[in-house]
Amino acid sequence: MDISGLKGALGRVSATMTANRDHLIELDQRNGDGDLGISMSEGYKAVFAWLEQTDEKDLGKALMKCSGIFNESAPSTLGTITSFFFLAMAKTLKGKTEATPAELAAAMEAGVTTVMEKAKSKPGEKTILDSVYPAVQAFSRHASEGSAVAFRYAAEEAEHGSESTKTMRSVHGRAAYYGDKSIGIVDGGSVVGALIFKSVSEYVSGAAK
Repeated sequence: MDISGLKGALGRVSATMTANRDHLIELDQRNGDGDLGISMSEGYKAVFAWLEQTDEKDLGKALMKCSGIFNESAPSTLGTITSFFFLAMAKTLKGKTEATPAELAAAMEAGVTTVMEKAKSKPGEKTILDSVYPAVQAFSRHASEGSAVAFRYAAEEAEHGSESTKTMRSVHGRAAYYGDKSIGIVDGGSVVGALIFKSVSEYVSGAAK
């Protein structure tokens, strides 16, 4: 992955978030404050707009900038969590103009670890981690097979992880106030995670052809 690949992947994610804006708002209204679709569509739109006009080639520096832009453009809990993920990836890829699948796996693993530490959360608590954590693990396991294959497996695991949140009880944020009423409802954040990996997988598969 280089800066062109990063731009293309996040451009696809941005388009997906815009297309699913109302759906994410509806999901979030069930046990949240309803701003999920707005914050995600605006955050990724702002990041992609910057990537389209920048001359930056250093992946670390670019992701560092993306972190700040996302945090400003998506003032929400998931917006902050996303900026932490970008920041951790930025530190791991600092100084690189290209990243191998193995290096990308390490960067995403750093992102997941940072999010768990900052949010004091872990998989199984009905959050975005329930889709992103298994996705990153799958990517790491298949990184040696190339990005297209690894992201395909990651997208599948993200989707399964998101679906699994229906059986979970919310323990974080506003959703936690709903207690057992949150059981049976898919977590909106986990859907965001699944959409991200699905979008990146589609982009990478298309670019590899």
